[in-house]
Amino acid sequence: MRRGLVGALLVTALLALYVWQIARAGVALIATGEWVGVALGLAVLVLPLVVIGLIAAEFVLAARVQRMADTLAAAGALPVDDLPRSPGGRIDRSAADAAFGPYREAVEARPDDWDAWYRLAFAYDASGDRKRARSALRRAAGLFRSSRRS
Repeated sequence: MRRGLVGALLVTALLALYVWQIARAGVALIATGEWVGVALGLAVLVLPLVVIGLIAAEFVLAARVQRMADTLAAAGALPVDDLPRSPGGRIDRSAADAAFGPYREAVEARPDDWDAWYRLAFAYDASGDRKRARSALRRAAGLFRSSRRS
């Protein structure tokens, strides 16, 4: 089993315990029978549902990203991380910014290509822009999913 998956499962198990406790508190509030307790209990029960939905979405995204990586690896087209690093292992920011242009241009030329979005996501990540990296990775995953249906 991959190390990252083990960590994700452990954190998810801990979060499941937390969600269970929240749900128990919500049920206990509803069981009071008083309108304030019922209203608070129902409001509290919404939180576990939201958390479960978010966790499920993250696991689906992770599985899809892994399938994309496997597809690229099988084709010998997996992006190579050859950016210079500091002695501490951090990517040289100026080198990452300089290497970013071709990935952005590839997405502009082929906006419906999941491979281009996948590479752009990792270019954003190397440049330190995690928010855009995640957005690009979600876009790549959506395009990958639709390309597999066709």
